[in-house]
Amino acid sequence: MFSKQHRLQISGEMFFAVFILTSALSVSSLPEDLIESRRRVVHVLEDETGAVIVQTAPGKVVTHRGGSITLPCRFHHEPENTDPARIRIKWTKVTDALQFEDVFVALGKQQRVFGSYRGRVFLERAGPGDASVIIQNVTLEDYGRYECEVTNDMEDDTGFVNLDLEGVVFPYYPREGRYKLNYHQAEDACKHQDAILASHSQLHKAWLEGLDWCNAGWLEDGSVQYPISHPRDQCGRKDTPAGVRNYGYRHKEDERYDAFCFTSKLNGKVYFLKRFKKVNYAEAVKACIRDGSAVAKVGQLYAAWKFQLLDRCEAV
Repeated sequence: MFSKQHRLQISGEMFFAVFILTSALSVSSLPEDLIESRRRVVHVLEDETGAVIVQTAPGKVVTHRGGSITLPCRFHHEPENTDPARIRIKWTKVTDALQFEDVFVALGKQQRVFGSYRGRVFLERAGPGDASVIIQNVTLEDYGRYECEVTNDMEDDTGFVNLDLEGVVFPYYPREGRYKLNYHQAEDACKHQDAILASHSQLHKAWLEGLDWCNAGWLEDGSVQYPISHPRDQCGRKDTPAGVRNYGYRHKEDERYDAFCFTSKLNGKVYFLKRFKKVNYAEAVKACIRDGSAVAKVGQLYAAWKFQLLDRCEAV
């Protein structure tokens, strides 16, 4: 029904009772040589109009939860002796087609970081014309598209950078059964399982890697989709092609589906706590607490399977 690598599908909290997440480890940044290898070379074009010209990295930059990443952006302007204090650098995150979330702004030596980015975002300052920013301790919510805007008096230009995360997509539905979640409940369900709603590109990548799931689920943009690698009559007819099938954008309050969640690398470790007898969920919770840990969530188990290569055949 679905590929070997996705047989960890979990339908509720009871399934993973004795997997445990240890206390969070200290967050460590990526090694400098690894950061360097992930920076994109940016070539700045000059023109004779005096306008500010901004160029960012093509494609995307990639990191994982808890890592550090540089969002590259360089600019050129004429005349070159323009007062640096009059150049404004602004970074925003594109949250929707016409919606933006402020991330960082700098005007000369004055700087401001907004919201959840406070204490984590800094100018790289790699030389003249460098408007790149470094994001430290990257979170799942940092995933997405960013705009770099450079303004010099009346001239301005923008460029875009896509931040991607190494991670894993998993289908999820609550213990009450399938097709019980509206969009907002699906958001909360993923967060409760240490994840976020997956994007279309993340689900498409998971499908390319073999994910095959017959039940439709919410994605972060409000659409409802599901990936089919092996077409069959039980999943919308056998003669339809394989692919990510799309129900389009649905009513976020009234309609109910499952969820496709996305998670990334852990800051702790999931391990199997061996008991001499089978335990129910409440007993598993107590056993985890006595061991100085907590019962793992679905997203944490998937992350351990993906990144720790956790492999246990006992049903829990």
